[in-house]
Amino acid sequence: MLATRSELLEKIRLGEDSYLELKEVKFAGGKVRGPSQDALADELAAFANSVGGVLLLGVEDTSREVLGIPIEHLDAVELVVRQACEQSIKPPLAPIIERMTLPDFAGTEQPVFRLEVERSLFVHQSPGGYLHRVGSSKRPIPPDQLARLFQQRSQSRLIRFDETPVTRATLADLDEALWRRFAPMNSSDAPEILLNKLAMAACDDKSDWHPTVAGLLMSSRTARQHLPGAFIQAVAYQGTDALPEGDSAYQQDAQDISGPLDQQILEACAFVRKNMRVAAYKHAQGGREDVPQFDMLAVFEAVTNAVAHRDYSMAGAKVRLRLFDDRLELYSPGMLPNTMTPESLPYRQAARNEALTSLLARCPIIDDMLVNHRSHIMDKRGEGVAIILARSEQLSGKRPEYRLKDDSELVLTIYAASTEKRG
Repeated sequence: MLATRSELLEKIRLGEDSYLELKEVKFAGGKVRGPSQDALADELAAFANSVGGVLLLGVEDTSREVLGIPIEHLDAVELVVRQACEQSIKPPLAPIIERMTLPDFAGTEQPVFRLEVERSLFVHQSPGGYLHRVGSSKRPIPPDQLARLFQQRSQSRLIRFDETPVTRATLADLDEALWRRFAPMNSSDAPEILLNKLAMAACDDKSDWHPTVAGLLMSSRTARQHLPGAFIQAVAYQGTDALPEGDSAYQQDAQDISGPLDQQILEACAFVRKNMRVAAYKHAQGGREDVPQFDMLAVFEAVTNAVAHRDYSMAGAKVRLRLFDDRLELYSPGMLPNTMTPESLPYRQAARNEALTSLLARCPIIDDMLVNHRSHIMDKRGEGVAIILARSEQLSGKRPEYRLKDDSELVLTIYAASTEKRG
């Protein structure tokens, strides 16, 4: 949508409409004075509640002059945009945020921000309420129309989110070597038909082919370009204290783990294995015993569940792995599906992402320490939680705990086995 310079310049010349909003960015004392975080949230949510659109920051709306944004302030402007999307819009949005240059009236290239918002599967609330785009302005959605919109978009989500097309991505974003591993041998189907049968591609409203969420997660090395939260943020700390987001004090290791989900799972296990302590004990009768802080089969099951069953519709939310001296914490975005509770996890099974779990069940395990556990990443028998609880408690003497945080994140705490000298 308005992706090229020529398209943007022509639209700027014609002025704002249902698909384009122009905003000058003002500063005071080096800080962004306008537009405010709430104003940005209202504009972006209105696009999402309508048919999508582009917000250009750095262009004055009346004169349609490209004023630009000073390069030294670009980071500050992007921070305000991200805060508007994550803090001032419910549910949060994840627009495409692009830095580019456009010529001013004198022909000098000026830095601007291009924010592209797609038509959402959800109805978004911003500080101004429930807004939609009417021509070149935003308006409150009338109550009867709002009720219909909630109903329509709720029905559209009956298609599982992992099977929905990502319309700003193309089939070229999929690595053929990665998706072919799921395809039958000697298939005569065209690639898009084969991908569709695997739930890795689907048509949009215009009958154009695009990767699905599942397709990007399993067969793209750059899924984060389109799904910003599609990674595991792993941090190993010295000590036992939780630290604020972004605080690097006492970090002994940190890694953003991206790529296809099966690779993420194995890399996250390798991260834990690398950073946990292993105690070696000599027995009086001879022989040696190695006791790790964490049971790696339990860690493997926990990470697999976190990435396979998380809610990928939560824009920008990622799986977080936190390793402390006395515990491992794993944060998985989303509420529990189908009326499940933390207490019922060992007894019930529900899959939020059936396409993803089906694909993960076809991924062989290529880890020498885990391959004896089973041959593929998932077996879909629903035994993962029981393995996590039993093996971890057997090792540490303390049962792992599940809890819901703010009704939006499932947190698993696995307690570490003691590595102090045994008597």
